[in-house]
Amino acid sequence: MTRLRADILLLVTALIWGAAFVGQSTAMDHLGPFLFTGTRFLLATLVVLPFVLAESRQGPPLRRDHMALMSTVGLVFFIASMSQQAGLLATTVTNAGFLTALYVVLVPIIAFMALRHRLPWVVWPAAALSLTGTWLLGGGLSGLNWGDGIMIFSAVFWALQVLLVGSLASRSGRPITLAALQFGVTAVLCLILGAMFEPLSFTGLAAAWKELLFTGIISGGLGFTLQAVGQRYTPASDAAIIMSSEALFAALFGALLLGERLPVIGWIGCGCILAAVIGVQLAPLWRQRTLT
Repeated sequence: MTRLRADILLLVTALIWGAAFVGQSTAMDHLGPFLFTGTRFLLATLVVLPFVLAESRQGPPLRRDHMALMSTVGLVFFIASMSQQAGLLATTVTNAGFLTALYVVLVPIIAFMALRHRLPWVVWPAAALSLTGTWLLGGGLSGLNWGDGIMIFSAVFWALQVLLVGSLASRSGRPITLAALQFGVTAVLCLILGAMFEPLSFTGLAAAWKELLFTGIISGGLGFTLQAVGQRYTPASDAAIIMSSEALFAALFGALLLGERLPVIGWIGCGCILAAVIGVQLAPLWRQRTLT
């Protein structure tokens, strides 16, 4: 797969996640965070499972060390998903969107400091531009509380997830298996904790069926699988910036489906995010042209 096609997959992923953000919030009117997240990723696991079987027949054999690392990714994914969902109980969608987007800056910082990855210069201004755009899009922060602290905690683990998926998807050659395993680990842990701490509400499950189907099958099964496939061919820092356009798509879907309207400053924020995404797309082409 070419780098351009991989970047397009990641852009589609951001579009799907942007559309799903409202569903993640409204589902909390009917279900607790553990039961919702567990059911969501159980659906995602079941949807992806046939493709895992096909990949196992065609792809390289899965080594024992790859399985151990994939299980670690699953645990990181569980912590990131659950902390984000729990934070939505206490903070606003605006604050949640901005604070989650901190992973855009954290990915290159962790890659540079912990992994000693050499990063192209464009990553740093693009990450800053993307974060600024998300700030403007959301209208800044308001009324910080414990939920916002959880969102910052979640952003750290989303950054780790992006880095681990990028590395392991390339090394194992089994991106769909990786996606399914992180879904399965998260589903099992969330359902166990939901059975311990939340009432099992079939009425709530029935009331949230639309949100569960979309966030489970489309946002979960399809979106995170596309992320794992796309990150085989795109550096993690660039991928984080591209996927930050999730905030832009969330605003667009809010306008189209909910009748929400952005102020001028919000459109400026959209432009900043779009400029950051285009920048990381064009930088490799510019480098190639200067070298030839």
